[in-house]
Amino acid sequence: MKILNLPPIINTGFGSQEMNDYIAKYLLPDTEMDTWHLDYGPSSIEGEFDEALAAANVALKCVEAENAGYDAVFVNCFGDPGVRAAREAVNIPVFGGFEPIAYYALGTADKISVVTVLPEVVPMIEGEIARYGLEKRFKKVRHVNIPVLDLEELDILIKAVTEESKKAIREDGAGTIVLGCTAMAGVKEEVEKALNAEGYRVPVIESGQAALVMLETFVRMNLYHSRITYMPPREKVRNLWQTENKDNTAV
Repeated sequence: MKILNLPPIINTGFGSQEMNDYIAKYLLPDTEMDTWHLDYGPSSIEGEFDEALAAANVALKCVEAENAGYDAVFVNCFGDPGVRAAREAVNIPVFGGFEPIAYYALGTADKISVVTVLPEVVPMIEGEIARYGLEKRFKKVRHVNIPVLDLEELDILIKAVTEESKKAIREDGAGTIVLGCTAMAGVKEEVEKALNAEGYRVPVIESGQAALVMLETFVRMNLYHSRITYMPPREKVRNLWQTENKDNTAV
């Protein structure tokens, strides 16, 4: 089985082989995972604007991945940018970070809280929760106020996520904590350990691992996205942004 890990960002060097190894730690022995990046788009996803910039190239990369023989694609972002568009265009399973972790979390507790990165991301995640009708189970989206590109400072991140997780348990009644950013790699175990030490035996779930394991399940069970829900795009002229624009203008 071949799965493509597709962070919906341009390659700025953010993320490491260690991060890839962390999210892939539960894959089956015969599953291969490669990583691609976008040709154009943002350097991180921190709101709807970044998602919109990334979505078109995500869909095109998924088409390219299917043509290259990949069995599934993980769009490596909690906000699922371009996922629904890609499903219209390809026949292989495509998941982002939100759906799989939501499904797993629902099996662990009646009340769930999300801990994400920035306040700008909170409305985006609340929109995902509403899209899937999960408002009664997902109690609150909290944030640590740390930009995505600063998440590699693990000691600071672990402390901040732990504190917000304790608030979620005490104030929201949360029985499970969902890490609301796929770049929060290497955090789950330490946060869970810190919560257990204070008497809170609650699961902490990491979205990248959840997504990859679900993609394996889809491929093994020959599951696919419905063509009633995800109708193939009609043939027409589409003027796609050409990558000859090399000035990388900041917006």
